Amino acid sequence: MKVEGRLEFEITEQTSERVVSEMPIQSGMLNPFGVVHAGAMLWFADVTATVLAFGSTEFSQGVSGFPLAINLNANFTGNQKAGKLKAVASFVKKGRTVSIVRTTVFGDNDRLIADVTTTHVPAK
Repeated sequence: MKVEGRLEFEITEQTSERVVSEMPIQSGMLNPFGVVHAGAMLWFADVTATVLAFGSTEFSQGVSGFPLAINLNANFTGNQKAGKLKAVASFVKKGRTVSIVRTTVFGDNDRLIADVTTTHVPAK
């Protein structure tokens, strides 16, 4: 069995304290029930949080200080079949060695889809 999918999103806002992203829902990210796969939502939230924790969208392989996720907690509260999702990441704690980011994912009409908390440490 061959499974294919594509995930992409756009950062629509970025400050030192908040990152907002939007991800269009595409057929390759849907689960067998026809709604967005939890893994796709989690990836979306995690990458948005990582951009916030890193402070930049300029990633390169082996970059020093890249924020590695060491813990992730996700609560899924809804889902949808089409349209787009919006992720909003902000710091719970911004530290030199440990940062905690809360990312909320919203669907149509700003309906809460997921609440994700990630803990990051800089790679050495």
